[in-house]
Formats: sequence, structure tokens, C-alpha cells
Amino acid sequence: MARFQQFRDRVRGICAALPGAEVSDPWGGGHDAWKVGGKMFACIGAVAPGVSVKTADIETAQMLIEAGVGRKAPYFHRSWINLPEDCAPDELRHRILTSYDIVRAGLTKKAQSALAPRPEAP
Repeated sequence: MARFQQFRDRVRGICAALPGAEVSDPWGGGHDAWKVGGKMFACIGAVAPGVSVKTADIETAQMLIEAGVGRKAPYFHRSWINLPEDCAPDELRHRILTSYDIVRAGLTKKAQSALAPRPEAP
């Protein structure tokens, strides 16, 4: 359980630094649903390890699953993948930032303009 909490803390550190990012527990039970503009870009379940993130499309998700980067994200659209706890830190950060960027780009222009620019990845 301590390892899962460390992973959750890593994800929280990445997500919390993003402009406009907010966390909630919409289903109860200890989920971390990270949203920007009210739209989810990352979600950690209450018990199961891993974080689910959005990809550009179903084909990208399938390619990442086949490459062993992640697995199908349970309960999410097929364009989402679930990254395991042992995901490489750079890959985890890249996938969360990509998911955030996809969701942010889908917001209205007004909502996008209200957000500070996203810091570049180190």
C-alpha cells in the first residue's frame, strides 16, 4: 500500500503543477480525478494501482497497449490507457502532460484563455 501511495503522490505532484488543474473524488471512495476546465485528464482509482490518461485517439491507445506502455483503462473510453505503478518517471510525466494538453485543447477558447500557459517539461 505504501508503494501505491508513493505513486499517487508522484501523480499528484505532476498534476497539481498544471494550470487550472483540480482534483475531486466524483464517485466517492478515494478516487483522484484530475480535471482542467471541468474535464478529466487523469484518474487514479481508490485501490487498483495505476493512473488512467487520455491519448489522442483509439489507435494511439492501442499502439501504447501493444508496446507494453500501459493497459486498457477500465471503465474509460478506448482512447484512454492505464499506466502501471512501475511506469518510468519520464513516461509517466509525458503521458500525463499529453493527456492534459489534449483535454485543455478541447476546452472553449474562453476557458483556454483563462488558463496560464503550461510550463514546458524539463
